[in-house]
Amino acid sequence: MNLKKLLALLLAAAMLMALAACSGSGDDDADASDNSGGDTVYNIGIIQLVEHTALDNATQGFEDALIDLLGEDNVTFNFQNAQGEGTNCVTIANSLVSEGVDLIMANATSALQAAAAATADIPVLGTSVTDYATALDISDWTGVVGNNVSGTSDLAPLEEQAELLAELCPVEDYPTVGLIYCSGEANSVYQVTLVAEYLEEMGYTTAEYAFADSNDIASVVTNACADCDVLYIPTDNTAADNTETINNIAEPAGIPIIAGEEGICQGCGIATLSISYYDIGYITGEMAYEILVNGADVSTMEVQYAPEVTPEYVAERCEALGITVPDGYTAIEAN
Repeated sequence: MNLKKLLALLLAAAMLMALAACSGSGDDDADASDNSGGDTVYNIGIIQLVEHTALDNATQGFEDALIDLLGEDNVTFNFQNAQGEGTNCVTIANSLVSEGVDLIMANATSALQAAAAATADIPVLGTSVTDYATALDISDWTGVVGNNVSGTSDLAPLEEQAELLAELCPVEDYPTVGLIYCSGEANSVYQVTLVAEYLEEMGYTTAEYAFADSNDIASVVTNACADCDVLYIPTDNTAADNTETINNIAEPAGIPIIAGEEGICQGCGIATLSISYYDIGYITGEMAYEILVNGADVSTMEVQYAPEVTPEYVAERCEALGITVPDGYTAIEAN
């Protein structure tokens, strides 16, 4: 073999080894990338019933979780605000299904109901939903919806909420409790029914004051303040969107309000047993990652709850009403 042929063979062998090394390096990079979803860009539809602090925080937590887990280049969010209208939720849900999104996050009960009705194939994860059995009309609730729907709940223990009211507003001083809620929100009805039972067992007299929408909140709250010693408002989206109206009536009347969540409490309440909506949104995002990347079966995923609840109070309102708050409560600012 002459020298030229030998050099040509050696050069060819070196090129083959270099190509093999590059190929092996590429496989390692692909494997590492697969841990965060690879090169796939996931298109996520978000239906949020209305913009207010609690729901906004849940959506932020959801988006942050997926960006943390997938990387911001591997996920896009199609956020749609339904402006507080259930009919808008239906329109948005159908649009997202037509678009062929990879997953729908439904923020609040009406959004979940619309998404669940719009598709049986695309995974749907709810958040800020109090009771999935009530929202989806499930009679034999086991903790799992059993189809393409799962998610997280914003339910803080209702019996403990009643106990919080009793601790701050004892029955001998505040014998009558008005329960304020939107009649169009199924989960508000659910909460009010149970809280009323707990309060009546403690000796309180309860009365329900329901409003159909934001147009009659002022008149309903005015009547409740005239009739009752203390008010209770559950995790109600319409109330959350109208806390200024509620506060402008209750505060001059000297009527304390116990709220079902932090945003309502900051807007018009004196105290709440609250969860972190950001945390449940983040947990929902982690569930979405398991479905999208790791192939988790949404039909077997249990509905998740907030990891902890915190008793909170608004100091300036409690002081103005002469209400003493025991140790163990966290102070929050009024809006």
